[in-house]
Amino acid sequence: MRVAPLRLTSITLLASFVWLAVGCQRAEPTDGQAQPPVVVTAAVEPWAAAGLGLSGTVRARIETPLAFQVGGRITARRVDAGQAVQAGQVLFELDPADLEQAVHAAEADAAAAEAALRTAQAELERVRALAAQGFVSPQAADRAQLSAREAAARRDAAQARLAQVRNGRAYAQLRAPAAGVLTEVSGQPGQVVAAGQPVATLAQAGVREVEIFFPEDVAPPSAGQMLLPDGRAIALVLREAAPMVDALARTRRARYRADALPPELPLGSVATTRFALPQPPGGKDAAGHGALAWRVPVGALDERAEGPRVWRVRDGRLEAVPVRVLRMDDRHAVVAAPLQAGERVVALGTHLLQPGMTVQERAQ
Repeated sequence: MRVAPLRLTSITLLASFVWLAVGCQRAEPTDGQAQPPVVVTAAVEPWAAAGLGLSGTVRARIETPLAFQVGGRITARRVDAGQAVQAGQVLFELDPADLEQAVHAAEADAAAAEAALRTAQAELERVRALAAQGFVSPQAADRAQLSAREAAARRDAAQARLAQVRNGRAYAQLRAPAAGVLTEVSGQPGQVVAAGQPVATLAQAGVREVEIFFPEDVAPPSAGQMLLPDGRAIALVLREAAPMVDALARTRRARYRADALPPELPLGSVATTRFALPQPPGGKDAAGHGALAWRVPVGALDERAEGPRVWRVRDGRLEAVPVRVLRMDDRHAVVAAPLQAGERVVALGTHLLQPGMTVQERAQ
C-alpha cells in the first residue's frame, strides 16, 4: 500500500527533469541565429593630412650658463630663481681673501722685476763707458746688453701677471652679462666652486622661441603652427635643427621662431604644435603604382603568418588588406596600402579575425 505513492512521486520527478532538459535545449540559439561579433573600427587618414602634433617648450633665444672665472668659496648670493635682473647686476660674490693675497704677491714680483731692470740698465751704461775707453772687451758690453734685455722681459711678464690677478680680484663678483630672467640658480653661500662651474642660468631678454623634439625618423619641417589656449594659431619658422639624433632619447632637437608670441606667455610654457608632413618615402604598392601612405591605429596591424595587414570592413564583412609598415609610434602606424580615405579598419583584436567574417561595427 505504501509502494504506489513512492513510485508515483518518482515518475513525477523524472518527468519534470526531462521537461526542463528539453526546454533548455530549445532555449539555446542555433548557429544560424548567433549574433555577429562587435568590432571597434577607426577611419584611415592620409599621412600628410593627419600631420604631426607635438609638444614644445617656450624658451629664450639665448640661454647663458653663468659661472665664475676664478675658483673660490661663495660668500653671498643676491638673487633667486625666476628673478629678473639687469645687465651688470651683482649676482654672487666670492671670498676675496686669497685673491687679495695673490694681488699683493704679484705687486711684489713686479716691483722686484722693475728694480732688477734698473740695475741691469745701470750696469749696461757703466760697461759701455768702460768699453769706450778700452778697459773692457766688446764682448762684455754685449753681455751687459743681453742682461738688460732679459731684465726688461722679466719686468714685462711680472706686470702682465699683476694685471691678470687684478682682473681675478674683480672676478670675485659675478655680474649679469645682459638683462633677462634667471631660470635656474644652483650656487649657495659657503659652496666652493671651480672656475667655469655653472651656478645659474640666464634667459636673456628679447627674442623667444619654441623648442621641439622630433622622432628620429622625422626631419624637422621648415614651418608649422603653435596653438594657443584661446584657439589662435601662431606661425612657426625653423631657425635651427640638431644635425644628429640624441643617442639616449632617439630624438632630434629643433628651434622655431615665433615672432607673434604673446608677451604674457611665460618662459617654460608647454606649447601645442602641429606640422604638415610630406608623403614618406616608400609609399608605393608592390607593383610600384604609388599606393598612398595612411595613418591607422597601431592596434589595427595584424602581423600573423600572412604578413602585415589590416582588416577593412565592407558591408559588414571583413577583408584582409596587405600593408607595408613605413613607421610606427606608441599610438599610430603609417602604412602603404591600397586604401581609400574614410574607409574603416578594425582597430583592436585583429588576431581573432578571419576573411569574410560578418561583424558589427562600433566606431572608436
